[in-house]
Amino acid sequence: MSNQAQGVAGANASGTKSSGMGVRQKVAYAFGNFGQSAFYNALSTYFVLYVTQTLFAGVDKALSAKLIGVITGLIVIIRIAEIFLDPLLGNLIDNTDTKWGRFHPWQFVGGIVSAVLIVMVYTGLFGLVNVNTTVFIVLFVVVFIVLDVFYSLRDISYWGMIPALSSDSHERSIYASLGNLAGTLGYNGLTMVVVPIVTGFTFMFTGQKDTEGQAGWTSFAVIVAILAVLTCLSVVFGTTESTSELRAKAQKSGSPLQAFKAIFQNDQLLWTALSYLLYSIAKVATTGVLMLLFKFVLDMESMFWIAGLVPWVADLIVASLYPIVNQFVPRRFLFLGGMAMMACGYLVFIFSSDSLPMVILALILFYIPETMISTTAILTMTDSIEYGQLRNGRRNEAVILSVRPMLDKIAGALSNGMVGFITVAAGMIAGASADDMTAANIATFKTWAFIAPLVVIVAGFLVFMFFVKLSEKKHAEIVAELQRKLADEDAPAKSAD
Repeated sequence: MSNQAQGVAGANASGTKSSGMGVRQKVAYAFGNFGQSAFYNALSTYFVLYVTQTLFAGVDKALSAKLIGVITGLIVIIRIAEIFLDPLLGNLIDNTDTKWGRFHPWQFVGGIVSAVLIVMVYTGLFGLVNVNTTVFIVLFVVVFIVLDVFYSLRDISYWGMIPALSSDSHERSIYASLGNLAGTLGYNGLTMVVVPIVTGFTFMFTGQKDTEGQAGWTSFAVIVAILAVLTCLSVVFGTTESTSELRAKAQKSGSPLQAFKAIFQNDQLLWTALSYLLYSIAKVATTGVLMLLFKFVLDMESMFWIAGLVPWVADLIVASLYPIVNQFVPRRFLFLGGMAMMACGYLVFIFSSDSLPMVILALILFYIPETMISTTAILTMTDSIEYGQLRNGRRNEAVILSVRPMLDKIAGALSNGMVGFITVAAGMIAGASADDMTAANIATFKTWAFIAPLVVIVAGFLVFMFFVKLSEKKHAEIVAELQRKLADEDAPAKSAD
């Protein structure tokens, strides 16, 4: 970044540094994503495992497989259908104007409502699944849609808040890194404790040892919900939205149609989004079945906590170093280098998934790049806000940043479907054990858990390498040009005065 551009960006952000860079605000903002990401993990990964392993445990195996297919299929359809809703939710947030700010009301409402509803779905709608399966499926669709909408409102308003905290690219990297750090700790921390929580509470309420029962999953959902509420309140009461000149003088977000136009006219947003989507699909498809790897391939379910500890430590280190390293290494190389390392992890998974030490090595290679890739994608999308503002005069903050949650939702939906498909296709449903697995079962598992995602990662690498051009230097130049345009627009008015 040139000295001149840095000066312009720094001046532009000066109005936000005093409040936006305070330690308390940074901690409060980061803590919000700790619970939010744990919630997402519970909703996108462990809910499907709950469905496949426990919800229909008392049903005949053949019928159980059909019901699992129905529920996981419905989840995929619902989440894919809702992707067109996220930009509209972003537009709603962008057009919100309250004394509490633009983003805080949706943090509060989205966090509280989604917390209540996740408990409902983890109880089989309070046992309705055991009373009337047909009624359960109908009501499940309604509840899951509402749950997903309110979670999206929380997620979009959280990431959409970054440009309201700072207009400087480097400052944004600090907020994004802290949010990602807390998020990965929450997401992967949940992986470390899910088995002890579920089995522990199942034993407490039923006396059944080493069992993943309904009582354990319900307790798990209650813990996740409480954490979600506490962390959304941290953002609501611990952060302050600031008003920079770029935000104050931008046109309003506009109508829903203009919201979609803001997305489709922003080529740098779209290319970044495509690359991130491919990465996210690969990642969640694999993480969604890691418990199956430990349970049915390694026959070491009690060691599954390792799959949470490795990313927890890796992300703690990488996220802490990201803002420092990014001052010397452009984001482009962090993203591409991370994708290459992730591909190496997949190769280890493919050839050595029956060895715990090699699986740990694969997990290290798989998870070290997670923060580099996701933080870079978030920051590039955030910087595309000014890119779009320069092109069409509108500053669509929440609309633009609704794209990332939308992509996560698509990836999560595909993950839900793949987990259900792999579970049934590889014979890893409730009642099966590692001793029941054949060579064909293991081959099916590897194909969809590791080989297919590796192909997707390579595609994401190529998209980013050839089409994403919005660098830190380019963003600083865009901010400088926006500042000049605003100054030129003000000049006639000042002359008239």
